[in-house]
Amino acid sequence: MKVGIIQNKCCKDIQRNVEHMQEGIRKAASAGAELVILQELHNSLYFCQVEDTSMFDLAEPIPGPSTEAYGKLAKELGVVIVTSLFERRAPGLYHNTAVVFEKDGSIAGKYRKMHIPDDPAYYEKFYFTPGDLGFHPIETSVGKLGVQVCWDQWYPEGARLMALQGAELRIYPTAIGYESSDTEEEQERQREAWTTVQRGHAVANGIPVIAVNRTGHEEDPSGQTKGISFWGSSFVAGPQGELLYRAPKDEEAIAVVDIDMKRCENVRRWWPFLRDRRIEEFHDLTKRFID
Repeated sequence: MKVGIIQNKCCKDIQRNVEHMQEGIRKAASAGAELVILQELHNSLYFCQVEDTSMFDLAEPIPGPSTEAYGKLAKELGVVIVTSLFERRAPGLYHNTAVVFEKDGSIAGKYRKMHIPDDPAYYEKFYFTPGDLGFHPIETSVGKLGVQVCWDQWYPEGARLMALQGAELRIYPTAIGYESSDTEEEQERQREAWTTVQRGHAVANGIPVIAVNRTGHEEDPSGQTKGISFWGSSFVAGPQGELLYRAPKDEEAIAVVDIDMKRCENVRRWWPFLRDRRIEEFHDLTKRFID
């Protein structure tokens, strides 16, 4: 399967961001991509650096203007597209939602981000209600896609639940970066931890992982921090965690990566982790802490 990933910088001009992303989708499709994956909240700057009620004006219903535009493009190009939108579900009720479009332009499914961070410069709990759609793969013409969003990628439980329902790819639209005052050593530790934990999901489940991050520096509107330098490094890992592609840290990138799905099947035959799970002993995993 040929998978296209688009790693972009974002600016204040939403229309320009959308046009730039659509240009990337066209380039990936022309290079043979069957599936194109975008970064988290790709229509705008990462607005969660501050708590500001006016930012809710960026949200839109699903279906809505963005789903119409990206659905139209998916149909025109004949590709499956994974987008990431700020969903206005109802007044005062908003989600961070991934929407998957089928090749005919229809909405194949959506996933609402389950794990919501609340850290300096990542004040997402102010904006997003935790998802209520569960962990379920989305059926498409290119396979069953286990889509989650950013902070979800640190939790192995979600990856496992997707695998147990037949997910063939693990997909994470992402917006993550360094706090600019961190030392270079700390920055590198964080970036490598982010890559490593997701490669672990690939190994533990025998399923390729695709993480698409934004890049570039975005100022903190409040001036309380020096802003976020998004570390790019979007990547595709195979079923043994091997890196099939990794984008630069601080540059935009469009790549089309060929994933050998037959080899994925073979790896799961060689390493049958699902077969050997001791499910009768896992009941305590539903507890917050065992004490």
